[in-house]
Amino acid sequence: MIVRIASGITEQLLAHAAADAPHEACGLLLGTAGPEHSDIRVARPAPNVAADPARRFEIDPAMLLSAHRTARGDGMAILGHYHSHPDGSTRPSKRDAARALQNGQIWMIIGGAAITAWIAAADGALHGRFHEIALAPL
Repeated sequence: MIVRIASGITEQLLAHAAADAPHEACGLLLGTAGPEHSDIRVARPAPNVAADPARRFEIDPAMLLSAHRTARGDGMAILGHYHSHPDGSTRPSKRDAARALQNGQIWMIIGGAAITAWIAAADGALHGRFHEIALAPL
């Protein structure tokens, strides 16, 4: 599977992560999904409401509900979410693996000036939970 990203979104994600450091930035990825690729057309920043936002993320539930409504109205779906690792790592942590559902959604991780994308699976190569997926411009 390939994840294609619309112009300007990569820069938006990197800027959000830098602005929220040393806390984890987070948000939702909206777009369209197909059998061979998913197209991210919108990145919607969300408040990190985690009890310890420097070590974990939790997307504001009210924002999540609002994003579902908006996505449907615009002919899109929530494809997944993004979050940053202030330590610069772009690999999912063991904490990420423990929280990941095998629901086909994209886990995009920002670390420093790099971004990676992952999908949770029962037989994942990383932590027994994640497979990396390719990123490409849209």
